[in-house]
Amino acid sequence: MNDPQPLVSIIVPVYNTERYLPYCIDSILGQSYTNIEVILVDDGATDSSPSICDNYAAQDTRITVIHQSNGGIAKAQNTGLDAAHGEFIAFADNDDILDRRNIEYLLHAIQRTGADMSKARWNQFGVSRIEETAAAAHAGTDSPASITVVRSPLRDYQTTFCKTLRLLGDSLGHHSETRYFNEANWCRLYRRTLWDGIRFPEGMYAQDVMVAGMLYERMAAVADVDAVLYYWLQSTDSVTHSKRSFRFYHDNVRAGIMNFRLAMHKGITPARSYYTIREELHQATRTKEYVTDPSAAEQYRQDRAEADSLIRKLSPVQRIRCTTLAVLRYMEKNVYDKCIKNLR
Repeated sequence: MNDPQPLVSIIVPVYNTERYLPYCIDSILGQSYTNIEVILVDDGATDSSPSICDNYAAQDTRITVIHQSNGGIAKAQNTGLDAAHGEFIAFADNDDILDRRNIEYLLHAIQRTGADMSKARWNQFGVSRIEETAAAAHAGTDSPASITVVRSPLRDYQTTFCKTLRLLGDSLGHHSETRYFNEANWCRLYRRTLWDGIRFPEGMYAQDVMVAGMLYERMAAVADVDAVLYYWLQSTDSVTHSKRSFRFYHDNVRAGIMNFRLAMHKGITPARSYYTIREELHQATRTKEYVTDPSAAEQYRQDRAEADSLIRKLSPVQRIRCTTLAVLRYMEKNVYDKCIKNLR
């Protein structure tokens, strides 16, 4: 018989975020569901983040702090996964804030539906609204409007990613937002067994993209919770918003190619991966390294040749669909970059 109060492990990679880290940890310790272990992985931070972690651990026995030399977010996440004891796994970025009902609602959705994973909505916020956001998260959101079971996560990951079409689908009563899957690991709760044999590739960017397809392939059902349960800080210091190197785009191309192959093998049109490959190849040509480093230019040519070879395997109908969605997604990205990334 399933434990009605199973242990949930919440993994938080920590690196140089002393300004925001307390908000994140407070939001986790304040969860309405209390049977949690919080694994704070200090990835060689050089500010006061390590001591902040240790001070919290001295006050709450649910916290475990692991200090390690800097190896990147993938290494930190893997360290957390290896140390986790919970039946369920959650992740949080060290500068984000969880709604106090986050674990409660996500766990309830899994237990009620028997799903492999549950996910919910999130809101972005700027630094100027951190106090306001923390207060709202502490108050907790209302009960979810609905819980919907989705049974084709890998297909939906590849095909239901344009916000415009999701809004249109919702307006027509198709509940399209429930079928939106991205590569983020936060704002979701996993059964621990999903991670058996899967770890993030260390020493590269796009570590989340690299494992997304493999995880979704394993899931028979996902419970979508229609409630905002996570708040994502938009900071100019983050990797998401900072100036990116050629290697960043190269790694994303490699991840896109891997997911493209997986989708094709499963008979799924790889529209998202098509967009990822095309966009990241384009962005790679705009980096300083591409212009000044012959090895980067050669790596680009190799990536481009492999991508073109894969894309030629698409049927004419698939090619049209992928191209159309890519154009729409590119327009949405321009709006996102101007509006959301510039939150203050």
